Amino acid sequence: MAESLTGIAASKGIAIAKAFVLEQPDMDIQRKTTDDSQEEIGRFNEAVKKSKNELLAIKEKTYKEMGEDKAEIFSAHLLVLEDPEIVDGVSSKISEENVNAEFAMKEISDTFVAMFESMENEYMKERAADIRDVSKRVLLHLLGMENTNLALIDEETVVIAEDLTPSDTAQLNLEYIRGFATDIGGRTSHSAIMARSMEIPAVVGTKNVTSTVKTGDLVIIDGMEGEVVLHPDDNTIAAFKERLEEFNKQKQEWAKLINEPSVTTDDHRVELAANIGTPGDMEGVLSNGAEGIGLYRTEFLYMGRDELPTEEEQFEAYKEVLSRMEGRPVVIRTLDIGGDKELPYLNLPKELNPFLGFRAIRLCLEETDMFKTQLRALLRASAFGNLKIMFPMVASVEEVRQAKKILEAVKEDLIKEGIDVSEKVEVGIMVEIPSTAVAADIFAKEVDFFSIGTNDLIQYTMAADRMSEKVAHLYQPYHPAILRLIKNVIDAAHKEGKWAGMCGEMAGEETAVPLLLGLGLDEFSMSATSVLPARSQLRKISRSEAEKLANEAIQLSTADEVEELVSSKGFILS
Repeated sequence: MAESLTGIAASKGIAIAKAFVLEQPDMDIQRKTTDDSQEEIGRFNEAVKKSKNELLAIKEKTYKEMGEDKAEIFSAHLLVLEDPEIVDGVSSKISEENVNAEFAMKEISDTFVAMFESMENEYMKERAADIRDVSKRVLLHLLGMENTNLALIDEETVVIAEDLTPSDTAQLNLEYIRGFATDIGGRTSHSAIMARSMEIPAVVGTKNVTSTVKTGDLVIIDGMEGEVVLHPDDNTIAAFKERLEEFNKQKQEWAKLINEPSVTTDDHRVELAANIGTPGDMEGVLSNGAEGIGLYRTEFLYMGRDELPTEEEQFEAYKEVLSRMEGRPVVIRTLDIGGDKELPYLNLPKELNPFLGFRAIRLCLEETDMFKTQLRALLRASAFGNLKIMFPMVASVEEVRQAKKILEAVKEDLIKEGIDVSEKVEVGIMVEIPSTAVAADIFAKEVDFFSIGTNDLIQYTMAADRMSEKVAHLYQPYHPAILRLIKNVIDAAHKEGKWAGMCGEMAGEETAVPLLLGLGLDEFSMSATSVLPARSQLRKISRSEAEKLANEAIQLSTADEVEELVSSKGFILS
């Protein structure tokens, strides 16, 4: 009898095949006392060496099959094996406590995994999976055990697992593996990102798919609705095959829009941009027809290392992105570190509530040497494209003025040095604090543009941490209060002749697109894979109808009512 499990739709598509349940190796690690700590350290170093060689091979394979951006995931894994806090930490624990290498490795890695999992930011939370993946690889070598090789699967299969590490995902043989489902994970986990890149359906976070499905069971993975169907009957299979055919036709239609403008039926044009974290993400930006980059998160240049990136390193990264966009706008956010993103080498103070503490622009305005180095690199790169600089976590006009003053001083220094700097660098702020959204009319006089960061704006406005199980239901992007704040920001920008964009996850959601269009948003920035579906949706609706929808929505009482309104008006087309 058919039954279904619900999870998170991580990668669109439908797969129908027999299940292969990925069993986790039983690593029973006990604390043992050793008489020769140097021998244990030697065993550990040898396991690290073997793991590095394996990761280099996986990285090369991934580069050839999936491109540079996905291969960079394994650069991050290699950095874990070079992180002195982890590697030296294990060696120190072995020698100081006279314990076996396996126990020391597990203790140190568990500490770091717990630290990352406790972070609020979804991206950082998922980085715990990187450490878990690398740690498992080292432990298997120490224990003399082998990992399951998914590359050996030679029949049509959907993979069922507690979680799929990036290493697991990179092994997937796309000739046979049709999709996967996991107990844990989110849309920003590496396995989900890679699934979207490989264009195979994936459902994550089902909680109990591994305990419900057995190897050989017939399973349907519905990556559109986030559903796993077990033991489907003939009628269910036929219905899903029909949906799959419709989806494939839809993808063919989307592909035709790569070089088309983002324009509504009544000829109103907006800009659909992409969010990136590294220059390696550029392939996805260009292959999906993004008209700009609405958010380049520069903090990834600073992470996974033991010292600040140099001006030259930053310049080369910014230059590459600007050059490849060939004059299309690129919004680069200055360093957004603190809160959930720590840099061990900065020795930042421990805070009771780091999310409301010393972070982002607040940190940069105090650590001015670090800030000036980044601004120098940005302004030097501005000669190679259409750069727009954005300051994050702005709460006061004083912060904007101070940051602009530093930027102007850096620009003057570069000009004195005879270095080319573009004269057309717009300066904007990320609107993610409610007070800034409320006082947007004041800020609009100080900047060239706004970019609304809905991920934090919603959390701060609703006083609800979306990663907290008990209050996650209050994280409501379509709450009328949120829509009113967004409208206030857009209206304030337009009154001063400025433009307003959005770089939070909300910008690419089907329900949000018509609402944001109706509220007057000029630029929608999203994950690259969302650009073509959003363009397709925009080209089938009119701005005038969207305005009526938005005006009606902000008068409603609840988020559910807003979502029902959008659905009832036929704006969600897929």
